[in-house]
Amino acid sequence: MRRGCKWVAVSGLRPPIMGDTAAAMNGLLALRADLDGLAAIGRGRRLMPIAGRDFASNDYLGLAGSHRMRAAVADAISRGVAVGSGGSRLLRGNHPEHERLEAEAAAFFGCETALWFGSGFAANAALLATLPQRGDLIVHDALVHASAHEGMRMARAPHMAAGHNDADAVDDAIRDWRRKGGIGTPWIAVESLYSMDGDRAPLDALAEVASRHDAMLLIDEAHATGVFGPHGRGLAAGLDGRHDVVTLRTCGKAMGSEGALVCGPAVVRDFLINRARGFIFSTAPSPLMAAAAREGLRALYDEPGRRVALHDRIAAAERWLAPYGATMTGSQIVPLLIGNDRATMRVADAVQTAGFDVRGIRPPTVPAGTARLRISLTLNVDGDDIAALGDVLRRLL
Repeated sequence: MRRGCKWVAVSGLRPPIMGDTAAAMNGLLALRADLDGLAAIGRGRRLMPIAGRDFASNDYLGLAGSHRMRAAVADAISRGVAVGSGGSRLLRGNHPEHERLEAEAAAFFGCETALWFGSGFAANAALLATLPQRGDLIVHDALVHASAHEGMRMARAPHMAAGHNDADAVDDAIRDWRRKGGIGTPWIAVESLYSMDGDRAPLDALAEVASRHDAMLLIDEAHATGVFGPHGRGLAAGLDGRHDVVTLRTCGKAMGSEGALVCGPAVVRDFLINRARGFIFSTAPSPLMAAAAREGLRALYDEPGRRVALHDRIAAAERWLAPYGATMTGSQIVPLLIGNDRATMRVADAVQTAGFDVRGIRPPTVPAGTARLRISLTLNVDGDDIAALGDVLRRLL
């Protein structure tokens, strides 16, 4: 039992019996050797406290800490909304707030149905692990997110990469598969806005490829939701009503809360509820966060000024960051390629010391030789902050 800050022995209880100490130590030594190897090539990772001006988060519209979101959560608590769900959605964890969020999201994005997951990673992995069947084919963009790779690792269907943002390469891959006897459904997995490069997928061309081959198009809208499209509906706005499109909208970035919504045909929602292990066997997300996500949706609709202000920040970055090597793509994600892993982290450390929270990104998150600073533009900084960051980069680079 525990009394104050001291553990007190209870009569009849014995300390745990250690197993083979030598074997256990060998296992731990192997883990340490792996970590040392990562550190030796400049790829070690560690948790860092939040400090400095925010050029690292995905809180693009500055909603996460806003009075609006805090008030919405306080109101939900006053209405008696539970903090925890108490179980999976199929075992009494299905709260009315979950269903309200899903109904409002379906109406907002113009899709038939929506299904809420605890995170974008969990949702993306569940989509690719569950929907493609034996005899199908998954063709994914070469730079698709790690969550998609996690899903494909568990998928029944084989998968192959196509050149980045190359709709013709996707078309060729499916044609070649058909010529070799493929008769199932092709599944095309892409991001609409890539999280490390800030560039956009050719969604219209990919939708044409999907139509041509009776394929399904899976679009990860994580970084476009709230930032682009009418009322922040994303770059895939207008494709949601199609029977051959499934989109993923995360709530933990521009929407200022957490979780992710899978939007698409009702049969997709029903199939995930019945077959997606990550949904069936996971405790449902917090009903309180469902209430927060609902407020995030409303904010996208009735505060268009936030998007306007963010695009002003993007324009300021064009002026203040591009001269020092930053790649501008018209999005809020601004990569500054350095190349060498160690050099990237040295520059990142120096920028952080100067008071700017900018993170270095290394392989395997990005391809070898493309280590970079990932500068994220949000409403948590202003034009003066961006100019000051540009001055620091000028001195360092």
